[in-house]
Amino acid sequence: MLSIEVKGELKTIVGDSYFKDDPQSLITHSYDGTPMQQALPDGVIYPETTEQIAAIMKVLHRHHIPLIARGSGTNLCGGTVPVTGGVVMVLHRMNRILEIDLENLTAVVQPGVNTKQFITEVENLGLFYPPDPSSMSISTIGGNIAECSGGLRGLKYGTTKDYVIGLEAVLANGDILRTGGKLMKDVAGYDLTKLLVGSEGTLAVITEATLKLIPPPKTKKTMLAMYRDINGAARTVSKIIENRIIPATLEFMDRPTIQVVDDYAKLGLPRDMEAILLIEQDGEAETVERDIAIIEEICMSEQADRIDVAETAEEALKLMTARRSAFTALARLRPTTILEDATVPRSKIADMVLEINRIAKKHNVQICTFGHAGDGNLHPTATTDARNHDEVQRVEAAFEEIFEAAIRLGGTITGEHGVGIVKAPFLEWKVGTAGIEVMKAIKLAFDPLNILNPGKMFAKETRKRVIIGHG
Repeated sequence: MLSIEVKGELKTIVGDSYFKDDPQSLITHSYDGTPMQQALPDGVIYPETTEQIAAIMKVLHRHHIPLIARGSGTNLCGGTVPVTGGVVMVLHRMNRILEIDLENLTAVVQPGVNTKQFITEVENLGLFYPPDPSSMSISTIGGNIAECSGGLRGLKYGTTKDYVIGLEAVLANGDILRTGGKLMKDVAGYDLTKLLVGSEGTLAVITEATLKLIPPPKTKKTMLAMYRDINGAARTVSKIIENRIIPATLEFMDRPTIQVVDDYAKLGLPRDMEAILLIEQDGEAETVERDIAIIEEICMSEQADRIDVAETAEEALKLMTARRSAFTALARLRPTTILEDATVPRSKIADMVLEINRIAKKHNVQICTFGHAGDGNLHPTATTDARNHDEVQRVEAAFEEIFEAAIRLGGTITGEHGVGIVKAPFLEWKVGTAGIEVMKAIKLAFDPLNILNPGKMFAKETRKRVIIGHG
């Protein structure tokens, strides 16, 4: 509980109407996009300026009160659940695009800017901001930066970290930090910009971002390749890259996902296929035509059963809708949907999908798999019911084995969702004891009182890793 003194100080900074501690506000900000994770905060605050945030942090620092910064709360790792109570800071009032600089091809934005609205604004000016997380219609730029969001275009264009070139952030003690700027080269000291990207709100509160923009591709073409053999789909992915072709989008859906998406979106997808690849290439018209022709040849050589190339923008949108509908479609099946992510080298995609299927069968749970085949980032998604505790325990055991399988195949426990609460027990599997100690030392340097998003990233106890066999 916050004292009357603290509440008074916070209200003085933002005004009475922008600090709330009524039951409805506390419950509304007790969870995010992660199922089965919830904890009540002690208050919710809505700042409008960097200076207000600095003043808020000084109050919280003085009283040792936790602060959890959040945007729209679409993350899937429990990253904004206030597990230790404290104050949730909602950054939606800081939602302005401060500048779009056509000479330097940069934009300066506040953290509460909606991702899709920003992309649309940039495109209206004839420029391109590639990061496109699936949640972009709802998510904010600040949240994307905190989680280092990826998206369907990550293979060719990279993820959020590749477009953040400068930051303004408030530290735990209220000091204001500025990093980078409108610079393509800057090696003055440690790269604090990249350190803060993906730090999940544990090191600072991001208050402003300078983003790199690029010229848009002149044209694009979209195709769907369908396979009765999942290994053929996986070999296709590897061969496309071997041929020095980097598609803008190279996505994968397994048979259970295909069937669920078709039930939902009525797209006429082939329900008897073991896998489909959604492939999009963009760039100069001549290059796109050449690449698509080569990709078609590769798909046929790997026994693709059918290939559809979109002839119109409407057909291309229909094909992209198939992939972007995956989570929404799966969420309709059962009361609880657990969307996970794990990444393996792209040459191990088929092995990983087969492992996921084996593990799901072993634990008698339903898991559908889709994801970004081009960069090896798969999304095994379990449909379950949080009220069925036995089934939920089996789902959790299955995911633990899936993370172990990803590590064993040379991959990682998360490619874009982040660590938060959910992956914290497994982080040491990936980074090792030395890695954990270095990260803890960084956290201590930035936040010695551990008031910024405490309880995230570092688990109280690391899960014991048991090497899983194939029996």
